[in-house]
Amino acid sequence: MSLWTPSGEHPVDRDRDKSQPSSGDAGPPAGGPDEPSLEDLTPEQRAQVEEMSRQMEAAQARMLAMPAGVVVGQQALQFYELAALYLSQDPPRLTEARTAIDALAAVADKLGDRLGEAEQPLRQALNQLQLAFVQVAKSAGVDQGDAPTDETPAETEE
Repeated sequence: MSLWTPSGEHPVDRDRDKSQPSSGDAGPPAGGPDEPSLEDLTPEQRAQVEEMSRQMEAAQARMLAMPAGVVVGQQALQFYELAALYLSQDPPRLTEARTAIDALAAVADKLGDRLGEAEQPLRQALNQLQLAFVQVAKSAGVDQGDAPTDETPAETEE
């Protein structure tokens, strides 16, 4: 089994003896010969890398302790932030805002009550964004019929 991360794919050995170093512990990197190894670091740099590894493991443990719906809900709020950012531009970037709003709607609609306690705040955030989109589009002179909806995304000219 492997785990994909932005830095690449990493093997996961669930049966690994806990006394053996994990990928975040001291040891050669998983990458090729051109990548630096922990042996190339100063003791201070090595301590920093080891502390970052401990922090990442602690963050993963906290994430695993929460229901997946809560974690997904927290991540989906990034769509809210992205849409708000696009709407706040001068001129507003309506097509990009619509994509982020529609992504938030897709998460809220598809997962619904599986989001648990995150469902209601996500739906409120979605409603706020949809209203903001209509207001911004109206002040930008765009037809309000082009507002993003849960059912059918419409094309908007910027």
